[in-house]
Amino acid sequence: MNLTNKIAIVTGGAVGIGKEISMKLASLGAVVVINYRSSAQEANDLLVEMQSLGYKGDLLQGDVSKSDDAQKLFDFTIEQYGRVDIVVNNAGITADNLIIKMKEEDFDSVINTNLKGTWNCCKQAARLMTKQRSGKIINISSVVGVAGNAGQTNYCASKAGIIGLTKSLAREVAKRNVCVNAVAPGFIETKMTQKLPADMVAQYAASIPLARLGKAEDVANLVAFLSSEMSDYITGQVIHVDGGMVMN
Repeated sequence: MNLTNKIAIVTGGAVGIGKEISMKLASLGAVVVINYRSSAQEANDLLVEMQSLGYKGDLLQGDVSKSDDAQKLFDFTIEQYGRVDIVVNNAGITADNLIIKMKEEDFDSVINTNLKGTWNCCKQAARLMTKQRSGKIINISSVVGVAGNAGQTNYCASKAGIIGLTKSLAREVAKRNVCVNAVAPGFIETKMTQKLPADMVAQYAASIPLARLGKAEDVANLVAFLSSEMSDYITGQVIHVDGGMVMN
């Protein structure tokens, strides 16, 4: 896979899975514009690390749940680099609770960041990429958007919405040579999972056919493939990275 001279935007690209995606795309030659909302130190540290490896990147703070911030992200990228070839919509938050205990603001904040933020960036990307007649949009969903999960009605609704958004947008832009796909990670090793009790992690792992948690790199590898010319005939798909946890 070769992404030399491709211009990529990764939202929520400074930490966790987003960080791994940013590094992977940059390692393949892309110029990566990393969007972050509140992880300023992590974003700066990541850019320094990328530059030390000879990778190319840039940073822009913004809250993509706000349409103005999403537009500024794309305007900045066009001003600096002239085009946008790859957009990875990864920005997301959680605010878990049982529905009878969930506050309305926790539902709204998760939907706004995860779903509306993805929609805002898809709108900007579609506007540019249809004019270019090329581009790759990769939306990060989740297996719980397919299977559901107790205590996450807001999060699951947002991730299920991303799947519907992905399929609809793929139909809208396909004739302009723009591919839109979703990646649905399962249980991935992150700082959050590292804080869980070992017996709980072992219980989760035992329920996965491959009998282990995934790594952020597993997700990044698929995103890289979907960003490359190797996936030019793939669009409108939801691809799970979950060790067989959820099988359609």
